[in-house]
Amino acid sequence: MESLSTFWLSVILFVLILASAFFSASETSMMAINRYRLKTLSAKNNTQAKRVEKLFTNLDYLIGGILLGNNFVNILAASIATLLAIKLWGEGSVIIASFALTIVILIFAENTPKTFAAKNPEKIALPASWLIELLIKLFRPLIFLISYISKLILNLFGLKNTNNDILNSEELRMAVVDSKPMLSKNYRKMLLNIIDLEKVKVEDIMIPHHELVSADINNEEELLDQFKRVQHTRLLIFDGVETNIIGTIHMRDIVNIYAKNEINMDSIRELIREPYFVPEGTPLSQQLEHFKKHKRRLGIVVDEYGEVQGMVVLDDILEEIVGQFTSSQGESINEINKQKDGSYLVDPRISIREINYELKIKLPIDNAKTLNGLILEHLQGFPEHNVSIKIESLIIEIVQVSKQGIKLVKIDKIN
Repeated sequence: MESLSTFWLSVILFVLILASAFFSASETSMMAINRYRLKTLSAKNNTQAKRVEKLFTNLDYLIGGILLGNNFVNILAASIATLLAIKLWGEGSVIIASFALTIVILIFAENTPKTFAAKNPEKIALPASWLIELLIKLFRPLIFLISYISKLILNLFGLKNTNNDILNSEELRMAVVDSKPMLSKNYRKMLLNIIDLEKVKVEDIMIPHHELVSADINNEEELLDQFKRVQHTRLLIFDGVETNIIGTIHMRDIVNIYAKNEINMDSIRELIREPYFVPEGTPLSQQLEHFKKHKRRLGIVVDEYGEVQGMVVLDDILEEIVGQFTSSQGESINEINKQKDGSYLVDPRISIREINYELKIKLPIDNAKTLNGLILEHLQGFPEHNVSIKIESLIIEIVQVSKQGIKLVKIDKIN
C-alpha cells in the first residue's frame, strides 16, 4: 500500500467513496421501497422486482450483506485517507484528514445518496439488487455468522422478529385515505366503507321487527289484502303469531299466479320460501359472504333466545358500501327535517348510525341502535312531553309522545 503513488491512492479513495454511496443508497432504497408496488411489478414478470422480493425473503442476509460492504469500504477509505495524508503533509495531518473524510463521507456517501434513494427507491433498489445478490453469495458464510450473532444478541434482550408487512384495518384505511391523487373521492369512500363492514353489525342496519310488513297464513282475507297493497318485493309470512315466521313470499311469484288465475291458498303455500335466520351480532362483511353462499337476499335477525329482532336485506348492505341509491318505498315523511332556526325535527326511530352520518355528529352506538333507544337509555324511564336532555353535543327535546313511545324529537346542536 505504501508503494502506491499519491495519484493511485486518490483514485482508490474516490472509488471507495462511490462504493460507500452505493451501499448507503441501496440500504435506504431497500427499506423504503413500497412492498405492494414491488409485488405488482413482480406479478408483471419484472426480473429485477423478483430479485428484490427474493432478497426480502431473508432480511437478515440482505441487511448483513449491505452493511458488510458499506463498513468495509468506509474503514478502507479511512485507512487510505490516513496514508494519503501522511504522504502529503506528514503524520501531524492525520486528525485533519480524518475530519475532512468524515465531512466528505457524510455529504457524498451518506446524506445525499440516502436522500435521493428515499425519494426514488425503485430507481436504486431494482438495478442494485443484482450486485447485492452477488455480494451475499460471495460472502454468505461471513454474513451468516454476522446474522447469527445479531440474532443471539436480540434474543438476549428479548427482542424477536415480527412481520410488519401485513396491514391491519386501520393501516389499510390510512393507505386508502392517502391515495387521493390516484383514486377518485367516490372510489375512496367505497373502499373505506368496505373496510368498515367488519365494524358494522346486522342489527345496526336491520329493519326493526315492529316495522316489518307481514301477514298471517291462516287469515286468507288479510293475506290477499296485503298482496294488493304491499310495496315491497317480499312479504313475511307468519303462522298464528308474528314472531312465528315460517317464510317469505316473493311478489313476482304472486303476480305470476294472479296472471294464470291460479290464486288459492294451496298455491300460495307452495310459494312460501323457508326463512333464513341470521344471529344478532353478525358483522356485515361476514353476512355478505353468507348471502352469497346461501344464494339469499334477506335474513331474519334473531337474538340469542331465538326471538325475532328484525330483518336484514342485501340491498341495505350494498348501500353501506356504495351509499343510498334508492329512497325507502312507502316513505311518507323524511326522518330528518331541518328547521329555519337551524334545529332538526327527527323521527326517533332513525338509527344512530344514520343520524350520525346526516348531522356529522358522533353519538355512541355501543348499546342503543336507534335514537329512541338512546333517549330511553339516558332517561331510564318513559319520557314525558317537552322534556329536554343533553347527549354529547346535542340538546334533544321530546316534542311528541304516545302510549307506545316517543314519536317526534327536536334536536339542537351545541356549538
